[in-house]
Amino acid sequence: MLKNRILTIIAACSLALLISLPVAAQERSNDGARTSPNAAVSQTIGTTEVTLTYGRPSVNNRNIFGGLVPYDEVWRTGANESTAITFSDDVLIEGERVEAGTYSLYSEPGEETWSIIINDKLSWGTQYDMSEDVLRVEVDAEESYFVEQMLIYFEDISEESGDMVIHWADTRVSVQIEPVNE
Repeated sequence: MLKNRILTIIAACSLALLISLPVAAQERSNDGARTSPNAAVSQTIGTTEVTLTYGRPSVNNRNIFGGLVPYDEVWRTGANESTAITFSDDVLIEGERVEAGTYSLYSEPGEETWSIIINDKLSWGTQYDMSEDVLRVEVDAEESYFVEQMLIYFEDISEESGDMVIHWADTRVSVQIEPVNE
């Protein structure tokens, strides 16, 4: 009986520690708010639900692409923990198949093109592991209107496809997603 109580206490303490670690590690402003607030966006394309959760960093008068986010290096595509992307059904991303599930969305920004990376490992920060890559595709980067806080949104939605847009500072990339209809 004493052994069961000790195990229960250890389990409770472990759970409390696990819950408090991410909270303690998050960047906070003086008033306790996250400096890069969380956001979520969801879009139905055909009958497939695509959902993303991510941190929204701000420009804050910084040079973003080629500065804060170096060119040709893997970036977590947001702030804080990995950007998570979930597909309710199998999809084609820029014509390449990805099975239904939840993944990390990484990118490798370049001056003219970006690599969009779907990765099996969800983590805090950039604990990127290339061996966990499910998909890598190239998309064009384009100059656009200025956005202070990073946004991920969808446009050009139809039953057959939709474009996921990553937009921050004066740069945006568009990634085509199509449901697999079998």
